[in-house]
Amino acid sequence: MSEASKVAAVLRASARVEVPFHDVDAMNVCWHGHYLKYFEFGRAALLRNFDYDYREMQASGYVWPVVEAHLKYVRPAVYGQQLEVCAELLEYDNRLKIGYEILDFESRARLTKGYTIQVAVDAVTQELQFVSPPVVLEKLERAWAR
Repeated sequence: MSEASKVAAVLRASARVEVPFHDVDAMNVCWHGHYLKYFEFGRAALLRNFDYDYREMQASGYVWPVVEAHLKYVRPAVYGQQLEVCAELLEYDNRLKIGYEILDFESRARLTKGYTIQVAVDAVTQELQFVSPPVVLEKLERAWAR
């Protein structure tokens, strides 16, 4: 695997999701708010790629609230549809900006795209960190070295 491929593998991940019955409305269409939940599946897979999932975040002494979210709906998801939620780390120096794309698993048609922004906050002092804590860069460096 090339160095560029290793870096890309760390910075991208995907998760498969089936739209459950309780996520759709009377028209069999997924309610718009659930797409953020689906983004979370992709985000968790991405964070695990460089060993900084939520348990590791908490253990490092930082919490990372989502402070911004943007979604663009292209096509509706429906009950029982198999989705692939793709997540990509776009920025990590001063914040975590993660881009998402939700695709129909079989046809690869795009249903939704968007991004979220998370910032580091010291868990004890509740102070906003204006740069990402060193632990993030260390974990990324370790993952890239694999």
